Amino acid sequence: MRKYGEGGPWDFSDWGRPIARSLALYLKDSPVSVIQVTNFHFILTLFCAWLILQGQIVPASILLVVKGVVDAIDGELARIRRRPSHVGRYWDTIADSIGLVVVMFALGTVLKWGLALSVAVIFAVFFQYSLFNHFSLRVRILGSGDTTSRLDERTCPRAYPWEKQKNVERLHRIYLLLFSWQDSIITALTGRGTKEMRIELTSSSILGFGFQSLILASIAIADRIELLPEIVLVANNAIFAFAILCSRLGATTSR
Repeated sequence: MRKYGEGGPWDFSDWGRPIARSLALYLKDSPVSVIQVTNFHFILTLFCAWLILQGQIVPASILLVVKGVVDAIDGELARIRRRPSHVGRYWDTIADSIGLVVVMFALGTVLKWGLALSVAVIFAVFFQYSLFNHFSLRVRILGSGDTTSRLDERTCPRAYPWEKQKNVERLHRIYLLLFSWQDSIITALTGRGTKEMRIELTSSSILGFGFQSLILASIAIADRIELLPEIVLVANNAIFAFAILCSRLGATTSR
């Protein structure tokens, strides 16, 4: 089962998926669990934050690119083994979000952004990632029939036979506390969207971690890391607005 089904739209943040799929195939019959893969890329993210605090921004940014590839392995491994997991879905989102906050605060500390700018960058990135995730979920449901990830997470799902309901319920409560407000805002902003949401997904995929990690590594290597706030708050927000506008206009013209 492919992420978007056959003939899905272009996803700029998905460039590392062929590598992730190959590694997932290698791990298919191993004792390594999907959760262990998620734990590994979470620890890798925390290590990157530590490197940043040590002044090693270039090595950290390169490792964050690697993290983006590893981050795709858990989903691929679940699909290859045909064992979707609500626990894995919630924990992956929570782990990614904690990692994002820690890395951005580390960058803000080293680059002396100040608390206000650090918080602004973090909130902007959260909404940008949420927009990409929103369109990714919608296209995934259309293309592959994926039912593990849902647009409306207010109701706790029933656990699969290979996971515990109490674990699903615990992580579901945490997910609602941290992300339900974001989901509601993004859903209200995007509206119905175009029929296949190709342009929305492709444009918003630039805001995904896979592509953004390449931008971060590029400006770090070029010694222009001070441009990061402008990229996040100006360039990325322009793409954010474009994707929403396309969704709104596409929904209107398709009626």
